[in-house]
Amino acid sequence: MKKFENFIFWILNSSFRKTLIVILTIVAFFASLLMFPSNAVLARMLPSKSDTTFSIYVDTPTGSSIKETKKVTDCISNILDKEESVLSISTFYGQGIPLDYAGMVKGSMMKRTENVAEMSINLTPVHDREEASFLMVSRLRPTIKKECASIISGTNIKMIEQPSGPPTLAQIVVEVKGRNLDKLRELSIEVSNILGNTKDLVDVDILSDDIYDTYKLVPDVKKIADESLSVEQVNNILYLSFEGMTIAAKNSEDSIIQIPIFLVLDDKNRVIKKDNAEAIKDKISSLNLMNRLGEQIPLSEVVKIVKVKSTPSIFHKDLKRTINVVAETDNVSQVYPLLDARETMMNYFKDKYIVETVPLSTYMFDLTLTDKQTGEKFLLRWDGEMKVTLDTFRDLGAAFIAALVLIFFLLVIYYKSFALSGIILGGSMLSLIGVILGHWVADLVTEQTFFLTATSLIGFIALMGISSRNSLLLIDFVKSLIGDEGMEKKRAIAHASATRAIPIFLTAVAIILGSALLAGDPIFGGLGVALISGTVAAVFVSLIFVPVLLDNSKDIEKT
Repeated sequence: MKKFENFIFWILNSSFRKTLIVILTIVAFFASLLMFPSNAVLARMLPSKSDTTFSIYVDTPTGSSIKETKKVTDCISNILDKEESVLSISTFYGQGIPLDYAGMVKGSMMKRTENVAEMSINLTPVHDREEASFLMVSRLRPTIKKECASIISGTNIKMIEQPSGPPTLAQIVVEVKGRNLDKLRELSIEVSNILGNTKDLVDVDILSDDIYDTYKLVPDVKKIADESLSVEQVNNILYLSFEGMTIAAKNSEDSIIQIPIFLVLDDKNRVIKKDNAEAIKDKISSLNLMNRLGEQIPLSEVVKIVKVKSTPSIFHKDLKRTINVVAETDNVSQVYPLLDARETMMNYFKDKYIVETVPLSTYMFDLTLTDKQTGEKFLLRWDGEMKVTLDTFRDLGAAFIAALVLIFFLLVIYYKSFALSGIILGGSMLSLIGVILGHWVADLVTEQTFFLTATSLIGFIALMGISSRNSLLLIDFVKSLIGDEGMEKKRAIAHASATRAIPIFLTAVAIILGSALLAGDPIFGGLGVALISGTVAAVFVSLIFVPVLLDNSKDIEKT
């Protein structure tokens, strides 16, 4: 390693070369940080994973029948049948997919209306197909929405992937909070429109019941008594005709329990074709009840038809009325569409509301809206996987800072020098250059976006110890050469760097080979890339950048 020693000595003998290395390293550090705002490297909690299943949620307009909903699902099935990777399709009408991991979080178990359906799409094993499931979803989404959503005007189709990380209601959730329910509904529609027009956001939906006109059949108790009937008779015939009910049971040798006999009118007699009170009255006029005197009494004579507004479900969170507006991202980080949509909302609402931002806190992206006329206050709170991502990066950042502080004070106690401790930590921080550049290169050579994830940050925190250890051993060796052998400082630094180069290289190779197994993993790939590229940067920092800083430090000569 004599050539390497002479190379380091050559650098240390020139102030220009030392200054050039420091400047280039600092420029590289800040240039790597600029890759985040320039979208060259995207951050995300965890990358999408290729699975063997995904779901499709179909929401036709409120009041749609199962037949109308089935037209949409049949259209989707026809498109999916052409895909070689699709093994089977299970469709559930009027309910969510049973025991579905994503559905349990998204509230699918609460679905109980004819205008909704969920489809479970089962795919071939991951290793038997070239296309990942999330890439297939991204490719099929525009085709399915274009061809099938227009069958029933107002239909909303959402493509739901199995979550790769902590399950959330959606990747981006805007909680619209306030007291005035009518204004909340208006705000949620406006928020939905903004999200729908934001680049890279798809599957936008408002998780709120529509308000529509409905008709109630109210038994007229006085007329029922006058006609010698009972309220129970009226209720039974209504359920029997339109909903159906069990009227008897059948015993069978092949069954250990009784088999219920269910009776209901056929579709021809049960369906009301026109949306008005007269059509309902004509329909129930054909239904008769026999009173205690044996007389046939038309049902329409003892039932009132009352037109009312539907009663929507009212959701609360943190003791406040809440309407959730959800959106998914199309294989991009959630942070950037969030920032775009938030900026648009601030400009959009400032005419009618006083828009205030929340101070730096857990909910730093929230917006408070105060109506300029009435003084009513509303809150737009951001949640979902985006919130989990920000919280995770914040917590890992705090852990990283805590580790830095602890290492710094331990080094100060050991060396009794702030300068040497700062050199070690400064050199360790520069390994971030390799981490970011490694993710940028990985994104260039992979088919899908390679995100900087939470596992990447874990790898960077682990690199702090490796890089600090290399610098610490180098400093101890230099101090020993200067103090014990009386070697001149520049020559001691060059000799120590050359001597420590082989152990540092061997350690780096071991880390790189071990991390290579992780680099191809869909979840822990960020950890593998961070360790590989960060280790390469740490080698440069330990053997070239740190020696330059040591040469400018007077504390290194103290014994």
